[in-house]
Amino acid sequence: MSDAMKQFPDSPAPASSPETRVWPPISIVIPVLNEERHLREAVRQVLSQQYAGPIEVVLAIGPSKDRTQEVADAIAAEDPRVVVVPNPTGRTPNALNAAIAASSNAIVARVDGHAMLPEDYLRVAVETLEETGADNVGGVMAAEGITPFEQAVARAMTSKIGVGGARFHTGGTAGPADTVYLGVFRREALERVGGYDEHFQRAQDWEMNHRIRETGGLVWFQPRMRVSYRPRPTVKALAKQYFHYGRWRRVVARTHEGTINLRYLAPPAAVAAIIAGLLVSPFFWPGLLIPGGYLAAILAGSAVTGSGLPTASLLRLPLVYMTMHMSWGWGFLTSPRRLGKPAGPGRPAG
Repeated sequence: MSDAMKQFPDSPAPASSPETRVWPPISIVIPVLNEERHLREAVRQVLSQQYAGPIEVVLAIGPSKDRTQEVADAIAAEDPRVVVVPNPTGRTPNALNAAIAASSNAIVARVDGHAMLPEDYLRVAVETLEETGADNVGGVMAAEGITPFEQAVARAMTSKIGVGGARFHTGGTAGPADTVYLGVFRREALERVGGYDEHFQRAQDWEMNHRIRETGGLVWFQPRMRVSYRPRPTVKALAKQYFHYGRWRRVVARTHEGTINLRYLAPPAAVAAIIAGLLVSPFFWPGLLIPGGYLAAILAGSAVTGSGLPTASLLRLPLVYMTMHMSWGWGFLTSPRRLGKPAGPGRPAG
């Protein structure tokens, strides 16, 4: 059998029809923290997937401040397909590793509590895994907002001005990728690289996909796997999110040499240039041309990319772009070396 048609133990021959084929079982792993309000709906959505194969759901519950643990236990008591495991640290990579360890199937799908999956998500994932021979497949992080600010963030998160050219943000054609949103994995690939590296509080998805590719695996972008995502609702929350993205992306760059490129260096370069321009402007007024030029570019870019947005959202778009750029760049520039991985033979802590 060729790598391009790499089947699972429970999969039939490729010639089987969709109506008669036996679909392989899937384990869905979900890190959960402070999700009392949304957990039931998140699990219901997963269990109602239009997928004919067996499904198990493993919830890794962190030390929540609400009734998340009680809700999770009640769901598990009602449905034998749901398993609950503890995640004492509350950290996402630890939760994912704990859930993966408690799961049992050859395919493992990562899902987040607020992700809204299309009904055919798992079926498309399995078909893509088998057709491509990939170790991990994932699709589009389709940001969708409700409030004017969220709508502005959603537009920024799906534009090249806001997030660069990553296809899992902006869309594109199916094919090999550096990383994808969430991910549906072959268990053998997770075991090969030792799971998620628990050192990385952020960027753990990119980092593990890098190790999958470094060990000969294929990560595949499938645009049909379009997952709705709710953006951060305030400037403060957005700034915090992108600050940590930038901070931990630099930790990844220090850990894996050669993984940084101009797209990642653009925000910190912009921050550094703007700060330099402002510092010299009292003595050399042309220094103001740097922040002024950036502001003009953002306003022009917002006018182009904001087409079709309601006026209230369009007016917020420049602020959103600046918040994302400046926060990511500042996080990258100030990322302390103490966040680096300790020296030692071990790689991931899975």
